[in-house]
Amino acid sequence: MTTNGKIIGALLVGAAAGAVLGLLFAPSKGSDLRQKIKDSTGDLADELSEKIKEGKEALSGLKDRMMAEAVDHKMS
Repeated sequence: MTTNGKIIGALLVGAAAGAVLGLLFAPSKGSDLRQKIKDSTGDLADELSEKIKEGKEALSGLKDRMMAEAVDHKMS
């Protein structure tokens, strides 16, 4: 995993932990709290899924560029 990937992962985990702790310490009914936690974890999962998709696309582009450079290098 690259440094940027580790940083993004750490930020997402920190945001999730902060959101859960904030919800736990906020005064509300148990059912409301459970719904808020469910909603925020769903949002986090969506964000993580999007970041994974972006990472895959970036790696695919890198692979394509490296293959093209290898072909160019082999031909010269």
